[in-house]
Parts: sequence; structure tokens; C-alpha cells
Amino acid sequence: MNKIFIITFAIVLILSPLELNAQDKGKSDKVFDKESFVIKRSAFITAELSLTPEEAAAFMPLCEELQQKKYEAGFKCRKLSREIKSKKNPTESECTEVIDECLGVGIKEATLEKEYYEKFKKVLPAGKLCKYRDAEHKFAREFMKNDRENDRRNKER
Repeated sequence: MNKIFIITFAIVLILSPLELNAQDKGKSDKVFDKESFVIKRSAFITAELSLTPEEAAAFMPLCEELQQKKYEAGFKCRKLSREIKSKKNPTESECTEVIDECLGVGIKEATLEKEYYEKFKKVLPAGKLCKYRDAEHKFAREFMKNDRENDRRNKER
């Protein structure tokens, strides 16, 4: 049963597109497909941790909840960072605001991770949890690598 589950997720991972290219007046814009990303991430982590269907059903929603909260925690930092990059000569106070906000995000994310690891321990054995952080980092590296390769291929067209 577990092999069927992993094979199914692997097929979804292979067949799902990572990104969509939208055509707007002849200009190609990259569009992030969050649903596809979440499916691929879930399949990758499920396979990397060798989760049973029951474990995946309990664990993956918690992972997605954590990721969503981390995204929300960093929203203001990302917004302020974009704004300051667009300014030619940002003020000292603007720079300080961005730095303070982004440092605060790191603290918020660490608190969230600690909170969610307590929840994770209730649904997964410690051995699988030890592999979780590495699996997240490995997925991020592979996703970015594939994204860069897709960008390069699109430029060659």
C-alpha cells in the first residue's frame, strides 16, 4: 500500500508543471502555481520521509499550515524590502525599519517552528522528524535548480 502511495505521488510530481507561462501581449510572464508547488512538495516530503498514507494525511496538512504561517509572518518584510530596493536613496530610518522587520521575521519563524515541531511529534516518530528539515531544504534546492533551468530554456526559445 505504501509503495502505491509513493508511486502515485512520484507520478504526480513528474507530470505536474512547476510553473505556467502566461502570454500577455507577446510578453512572457512567469506565474507561480502554488497548488502545483504544494502537491510536489508534499509528494517529495512524503517520499523522502517514507511516510505511510496515514502519517502523510496527519503530517502534511500541519506542514502546509506551518508554511502558510511563515509566509504570512514574512509578508511585511518582503514588502518593505521590495519598496526599499525600488528607491534610489532610502533614508536611514527606512533601512532600519526593513532590517528590524526582517530580523523579527526570523524570530517569529523560529517560534512557529518550535510550536509546530511539538505538533509534529504527536503524529510522526522522531526518526522521521529528524529527516524532515533536510527534506525541506533538499526540495527547496531542487525546486530552485529546476526553476533556473526552466528560465534558461525559456530564454533560449
